[in-house]
Amino acid sequence: MSMDSRAFRDALGAFPTGVAVVTAAGTGVHFGITVNSFTSVSLDPPLLLWCMDRRSRRHDMFVHAQGFTVSILGTDHKDVSSRLARPGEHSLEGIALLATELGPPALADSLAVFECLRDQAIEAGDHTILLGRVLRFCQPAASAPLVYYRGRYSALDQNS
Repeated sequence: MSMDSRAFRDALGAFPTGVAVVTAAGTGVHFGITVNSFTSVSLDPPLLLWCMDRRSRRHDMFVHAQGFTVSILGTDHKDVSSRLARPGEHSLEGIALLATELGPPALADSLAVFECLRDQAIEAGDHTILLGRVLRFCQPAASAPLVYYRGRYSALDQNS
């Protein structure tokens, strides 16, 4: 069966998602990537997942990292999200960060932060599903969440 990949991507864009930044530690450096493929998996044990494009130059760094930190973004993080969504190495230099016990920093003023040990990396099509066991979490800030819908950033109507 032949499928129009652009039309498929557009159809997937009809599902609004939150936006997160995942950070990990390399040799003497921390790096990050913007994701909207984040979800909870289990409460007991506490597990979450996100997906990484296998063609990304950062793929192997994240897949082989011992752990990662997920920062859920608010509308104030739009510029940081855009920066870390572009191709490249994605240094965290110049971004306001919070230290974590695990090592990879969190983004300052995130709506929620999850520190995770990498539990599994599962190849699925052109992506790798990274499953993380949550060690710690916190909610450093309260603001409107950053949302991605139909290929654009948006915000939830907080008056509904």
